Amino acid sequence: MKAGLYLRVSTNQQTTENQRRELEAYCERQGWKISAVYDDSGVSGAKAERPALNKMLNDAAKNKFQVLLVVKIDRLARSTANLLHILQQLQTAGVGFVATSQQLDTTSAYGRMVLTFLGAIAEFERELIRERVVAGLARAKAEGVRCGRPKTVLDAKEAVRLHRQGVSLREIAKKMGVGVGTIHRALSGVPKTPSK
Repeated sequence: MKAGLYLRVSTNQQTTENQRRELEAYCERQGWKISAVYDDSGVSGAKAERPALNKMLNDAAKNKFQVLLVVKIDRLARSTANLLHILQQLQTAGVGFVATSQQLDTTSAYGRMVLTFLGAIAEFERELIRERVVAGLARAKAEGVRCGRPKTVLDAKEAVRLHRQGVSLREIAKKMGVGVGTIHRALSGVPKTPSK
């Protein structure tokens, strides 16, 4: 089986050498051939966009390897949601996932079960957040707090006056504290010069 190795450390003062050695030894024990190594040295795991991670996901989609190895899950992602998003992309590409020091291997039934639990936990977290937001909005509404954008009253005469002076729509919008679309709608059909 062809394997891809993903290595990451958060700062340039650290090295990925220990991770590489551990993953190479694991592949040797399994009889897997290493086809690519993806190294995001000095890149935070909290970032969803990482150069080596992006290349790895592209290569996974092109079937350049059948299993991805990391030493620990937090090398790949810091949040459950981000981890599951990455693992979903790997699963779609038919690529297994192994975290060697945590005995997580999605090429086995046990590993797939653990992954299912992780997915359920992430879904539960999302649902709790959604419920909190809905409850917060309901409480604010009950207390008379107006939610959403504050209403702005457009001085249409002033907008027309500025428009006739040759001021751009963007500048008018900026001066009046509204969006360009609002100004565009207010001035549609208004000629630049007043009719006589």
